[in-house]
Amino acid sequence: MAVTLDQARAAIAATLDAGAKMGLKPLSVAVLDAGGHLIAFERQDGASPGRYAIAQGKAYGAVMLGMPGSAQMARAEQQAYFMAAVNGAFGGQVVPVPGGILIKDGDAVVGALGVTGDTSDNDSDAGMAGLAAAGLVGVA
Repeated sequence: MAVTLDQARAAIAATLDAGAKMGLKPLSVAVLDAGGHLIAFERQDGASPGRYAIAQGKAYGAVMLGMPGSAQMARAEQQAYFMAAVNGAFGGQVVPVPGGILIKDGDAVVGALGVTGDTSDNDSDAGMAGLAAAGLVGVA
């Protein structure tokens, strides 16, 4: 299964709705395919323009490493040199914190969703709610 544009748009809309219900700051959400390519992105009114790079970086790290942002952060805390090397290998595109969520179909990684705008943990919670509402399986 590949993540479709309609699924990506549904996940983004549901993530933004979840963030509003949680009372979060304006969010930005990116959905990438299994190869790390952008499918869709939205930035809420009031979100800073630099949030695109953060949302994309959270999703990119998740899909390219096959591990969610929470696991990347733990790895960075335990082996900072490894994550620094990975980030160098990927041209500085990895943002290793919660909010980078894998999208899976069984054991296969089919994409990732990146959320930014509030605390990383809140970003992750909103993203997981958005993926579930869109009928996709997320791993945060």
